[in-house]
Amino acid sequence: MTRASSDALVDVLVVGAGAAGMMAAIEAGRRGRRVRVVDHADRPGEKIRISGGGRCNFTNLGCGPANFLGENPRFATSALRRYTQHDFVKRIDRAGIAWHEKTLGQLFCDDSAKQIVRMLTDDMAAADVTLSLKTGVSRIARSGDGFTAILSDGSQVTATSLVVATGGKSIPKMGATGWAYEVARQFDIRVTETRPALVPLTFEAGLLETLTPLAGVAVDASVASAPEGAKARKASFDEAMLFTHRGLSGPAILQISSYWREGEAVVASMAPGRDVFEELKAAKASNGKQAVHTALGHIVPRRLAESLCQREGAAGNLADLSDKVLRRLDQAVNGWAVKPVGSEGYRTAEVTLGGVDTAALDQQTMQAKAVPGLYFIGEAVDVTGWLGGYNFQWAWSSGWAAGQVC
Repeated sequence: MTRASSDALVDVLVVGAGAAGMMAAIEAGRRGRRVRVVDHADRPGEKIRISGGGRCNFTNLGCGPANFLGENPRFATSALRRYTQHDFVKRIDRAGIAWHEKTLGQLFCDDSAKQIVRMLTDDMAAADVTLSLKTGVSRIARSGDGFTAILSDGSQVTATSLVVATGGKSIPKMGATGWAYEVARQFDIRVTETRPALVPLTFEAGLLETLTPLAGVAVDASVASAPEGAKARKASFDEAMLFTHRGLSGPAILQISSYWREGEAVVASMAPGRDVFEELKAAKASNGKQAVHTALGHIVPRRLAESLCQREGAAGNLADLSDKVLRRLDQAVNGWAVKPVGSEGYRTAEVTLGGVDTAALDQQTMQAKAVPGLYFIGEAVDVTGWLGGYNFQWAWSSGWAAGQVC
């Protein structure tokens, strides 16, 4: 663990001992800067520790600017290209941390996410970075060309550079707040609209009642957003979808939640790549006495097949059903348009969409253009990645970029 310190004067004060904050601190410390990191939590890297079921999906082999959202998603290009996923993998390898690739380029630790936290804290110690835990920041003020911070223990720290790495509002039980946005506004930096992202979607009571029997059913689906007149937010993801007691979850839904807005529908194809009408028609020709829900149960999970048949009024044997009914079932399976009423909110959201306006930041350094010495990195910024390791890579890349100059 890094040493404690009561130093009142440092070169760099980093607020937030998460992925981005520790990365920035390490890089600045390696340049010989006197760096102090403060965090109100009692342990560093808590989001790293709990992510990926405790194994941390620490990056994605396919990571690039196209995997990010924001008012200007291309803002992320510079940092992502200068410190890539391959650079971080090399860092993991040097630390002797074994890893494996899951689906869609997602990389996880073989053992424990705690190994990554230990790697980062060891690197901070080697760079002579001071880490102060259980220490919040009560007030920030401009002090000459630098900044003065009043800490929660009443002490004062003066720094030439201030790096804000406190994340967004997601997972408040871990202490997440909008503190980074408050600092931005204090210095007249715009904050874009923020909302929960990578989050399950919820249904109104009436629809939920009809779908309750499906809670726990999972399907491999293709889920698309259906914005009205907002082409920039159109997206589609081919991953698992899960019916829940509140609505829909699973990777495909978490992905699409970043694009969905209230009042809009999402469209799910629950047997993507399959012609349900033709398969049912063929089943009817070969065994017309087969119950329709049984035949459909060979295409989608049985409980889902039963629910869809009931909803579409398709009862009895296949021989009794017209092509019109079979086409309705085809549409029900591969063209289900549904309007969620909301999401489960920041409580379960993996990240926050929106944040500190990138127009106010230098894309190479993450420094505020109008406030020399002030930096915003990681989730605090209006750069939000897809599910699958992209947000951690943004933390590594943006932290690295700030650490080269702060």
